[in-house]
Amino acid sequence: MRTWRDGDGTLTVGTDAGSGDGDGVLGSGGGAREVPLRIAASYRARTKGLLGRDGIEGAMMLTPCGSVHTFRMRFPIDVAYLDRRFTVLAVTTMKPGRLGLPRLRARHVVEAEAGAMERWGVRPGVRVELRAASATAPDTA
Repeated sequence: MRTWRDGDGTLTVGTDAGSGDGDGVLGSGGGAREVPLRIAASYRARTKGLLGRDGIEGAMMLTPCGSVHTFRMRFPIDVAYLDRRFTVLAVTTMKPGRLGLPRLRARHVVEAEAGAMERWGVRPGVRVELRAASATAPDTA
């Protein structure tokens, strides 16, 4: 099981489910869409989430996570619940001040501004790819 860390990454939607490694997806002509992703894996980052923001460029992944709320949020959000293999279980739009239902098989949650998931093609049954920004620093001389 992979251990996630707080930081930046990429959400890729529209990849071929059969393609093995996700390298080179950016330029693929299969309609793949890459979205900037903020990863919140620590308790502190998950607790803060999108609170106090007026919007988000791209998306935010909360992991591990099975349910969310929008109390004290300033804008409506789309919420995609993902299982451990990054298959979308459900997508819902939540207005501020709501409590989402827990999803028993959900291991990760991706949040974005309302309407974004539909534009990106994120819907139940779709498998997405999530990659953390490469934290490799061996390139230093």
